[in-house]
Amino acid sequence: MVLSNNGALIGVDLGGTKVAAGRIDGAELGEVVYKLIPANSNDPRDIINVIIEVIDKLFDEQVLGIGIGIPGLVDRDEGVVNDVQNIPSWKEVHLGNILETHFKVPVYLDNDANCFALGESRFGKGKNEDDFVGLTLGTGMGGGIIKSGFLISDAHCGSGEFGNIPYLDSIYEDYCSGKFFIAKYGFKGEELTEAAFRGDKLALKAFEEFGMHLGNAIKTIKLAVDPRKVIVGGSVAQASKFFVDSMWKSISDFPFPRAMRDFEVIFSDVKNIAVLGAASLYLDRKKQRAVESALSEN
Repeated sequence: MVLSNNGALIGVDLGGTKVAAGRIDGAELGEVVYKLIPANSNDPRDIINVIIEVIDKLFDEQVLGIGIGIPGLVDRDEGVVNDVQNIPSWKEVHLGNILETHFKVPVYLDNDANCFALGESRFGKGKNEDDFVGLTLGTGMGGGIIKSGFLISDAHCGSGEFGNIPYLDSIYEDYCSGKFFIAKYGFKGEELTEAAFRGDKLALKAFEEFGMHLGNAIKTIKLAVDPRKVIVGGSVAQASKFFVDSMWKSISDFPFPRAMRDFEVIFSDVKNIAVLGAASLYLDRKKQRAVESALSEN
């Protein structure tokens, strides 16, 4: 992704405890700024003020647009946040309109996992791939779908939520995210990662089991949308060397072997990919409008 010398974009990643924002000038991501979200706030405006504050630190007249990744459901067309995980006070927040009124530039919102997938398509291992699923594994499990080079257009910004598909006695997220390690082994994923690097047998067993469940999830993804690649990111993915073998062993019994000949599962290695992906929303929407305009003329 390259902008003109006179243009810049700002990407914002809204988390459960902090807001991160970064600015792209040309093809370079500059400094990423962070600010903590007020704890136990019941006023949606408190978090809006934090978002405005971090954007203000990066904003000037060269900024063409702002993109924001939201950990929840978003009405893309109206710029409305309908629900945010870990922020109970946010219900039907008209964030797009509020920020456009304040900054006087276009503002685009999308689910944070969709932003991860879009970031990979612009900056990461999906650069030359028009058909893949971006899968984020951290405290939860999220997914974004890239088809024909675009982030898939859906009704409620909910496609790719593979973590909520029923699995065993619960859902995939409970077996394919940090929740699994806490519920089954009583440790956080980071703790088990450190132990696995020391050769701890319990930690290695935990990741082997995790890989088996993740392989089952990837088979479900393959059956649902048949991507050429799955690009995995998030904190749990940093321990991939400990679960990649059991993951592929689980995938090996996929019922359609021909579909697996060129299929890949790869792991993200791009820093601040969520911020980059959010900033990319501007270009993704611009590209979509150009295609729609061209089709309407024919």
